[in-house]
Amino acid sequence: MATKTKIETHTFLENPITTEIIRNALSSAAEEMNASLARSSFSPIIYEMKDCSVGIFNRHAELLGQSAGLPIFLGNLDDCIKINTKYIGGVDSYKPGDVYIMNDSYLTGTHLNDITVISPVFYEEELVGFTANRAHWLDVGGQDPGFSMNATEIYQEGIRIPPTKIYDGGVPLKDIINLIITNSRFSEAALGDLNAQIAACRTGEKRFHEIIGRFSLETVTRSIIDIFKQSELLDREMISQIADGVYEAEGCLDNDGVSNEPVNVKVKVTVEGEDITIDLTGSSEQVRGMTNCGLAQTVSACRVAFKELISPDAPVTGGNFKTLNVIVPKRTIFSAEQPAACVFYYSALGLLIDLVVKALSPSLKEKSAGAHYGDSMIITFAGHDPRRNSPFLNVEATAGGWGGFAENDGQSGLINNVNGDFKNLPIEVLEDKYPFKVTTYGLRQNSGGPGRNRGGLGMQRGYEVLTDEADLYLWFERSATPAWGLFGGGEAAKPEVIIYEGKNEEKALKANAKPMKFGNKVIVKTGGGGGFGDPFEREPNRVLEDVMDGYINLNAALEQYGVVINPETLSVDEEETANYRRKN
Repeated sequence: MATKTKIETHTFLENPITTEIIRNALSSAAEEMNASLARSSFSPIIYEMKDCSVGIFNRHAELLGQSAGLPIFLGNLDDCIKINTKYIGGVDSYKPGDVYIMNDSYLTGTHLNDITVISPVFYEEELVGFTANRAHWLDVGGQDPGFSMNATEIYQEGIRIPPTKIYDGGVPLKDIINLIITNSRFSEAALGDLNAQIAACRTGEKRFHEIIGRFSLETVTRSIIDIFKQSELLDREMISQIADGVYEAEGCLDNDGVSNEPVNVKVKVTVEGEDITIDLTGSSEQVRGMTNCGLAQTVSACRVAFKELISPDAPVTGGNFKTLNVIVPKRTIFSAEQPAACVFYYSALGLLIDLVVKALSPSLKEKSAGAHYGDSMIITFAGHDPRRNSPFLNVEATAGGWGGFAENDGQSGLINNVNGDFKNLPIEVLEDKYPFKVTTYGLRQNSGGPGRNRGGLGMQRGYEVLTDEADLYLWFERSATPAWGLFGGGEAAKPEVIIYEGKNEEKALKANAKPMKFGNKVIVKTGGGGGFGDPFEREPNRVLEDVMDGYINLNAALEQYGVVINPETLSVDEEETANYRRKN
């Protein structure tokens, strides 16, 4: 093991109590921004499912406070502010009351549905920071409602917006706003969601003013310097505990949506002193389908992987990631260039995050976990609702299992790692707003990877169509590289989707605009998380509890864990269990 450098120290500039109050005040302001956005938005994907994120930043676009949200968004809102600033000619071009909008996949890194709104914050005529947020709009005018599962270029995916001013000094530029929202099939919802995003920025601005007014700009500035340095020093301290070396892992997505060729993801992590470098050289070149990602989001995903392992309990600030370097060759799936399609940019990112953890697991066993189910697993219905005589669009990400880890079993029914605080759509909301009936919803038995600590379970959810005019869209991933286990843990179940059309039954993981009729049914099954440790080391009573809870059946108890359970008394036969484990 190489000799580590000595961790530097920092002479703090402000009273630590004042600094903590300001730190929490900024975080609370961000939480209020998020609440404002969710409560005033028009689309269920925002107000119910929370497909959004917000942040408050200083004048240098460094993060001051954030709310719970999608970590994959929060990791690059700062870059979007910097891009916007450069685009308009520098910070001197901002005025109080300005609002900017952007969604260009090659700048923001995400798909076009993710709309970023940015507003400068002035205090006594001085630029002191920014408020920003990102939210998913239902539709931005692509070739299919919502988004396509078979696009081959960005022009099929919707309206593409570079950094664009929509409020000039507090005055709305109505022509530009109308041009943007008219390109949505659901323009009323688009306008409502945009106004909610602007309101969130204004909420953050108001609270930022109050914090400065209470403590003074000088005190807030000193505290922010201290907060950033604390974050940086904590990162450096944790990295110094990792053995220097080169760590590697690789996997693949099933395909890019328009071919059957796998999409490769290769990760090399180099730890040297207090620095970590994530090198994605060797990953697939830019593909024809939709699994391409803009560079900004790739960097954000690397930050998410970094934060999963390095001080995950500490809040993210502008002081984090100073020691993280990311290497991405040009024109790969992680550095998309025009005209690459980018709808499912996050599929490869979820795998990337898992692979970073896998690569570093030999040196971070106590902090590592088996892979999680890996993708948003999207099911979408679009069509006509006969109850309201109006078009509808329902987009759902589905939860799955996360990997077992050193201390316990993996979580069941949790959203994937890029989506963070994303919520499922309640049955009551779905059945009220859309012409469907939910026929089943629960944990998927036997889906978690076996291990001393079991992987979490995936989910099973069934839909019955209650209209003759509906199209089904599917994007389910990670059957080629399902959730793996660590340190002897087993692989989890793969995703599965079954479509019932009368007596006909079809299995498919991807579909674009498949016609559905009244009475057709769809059952989606997500994968579980990978196991951690040898399954035969799992205490037999824990296996028995899993059987009694319905997490696994008797066959799995025997074949995966070597535990013999009497089916009549539901008790462990300890002698037979010991014999079975010894022989196998």
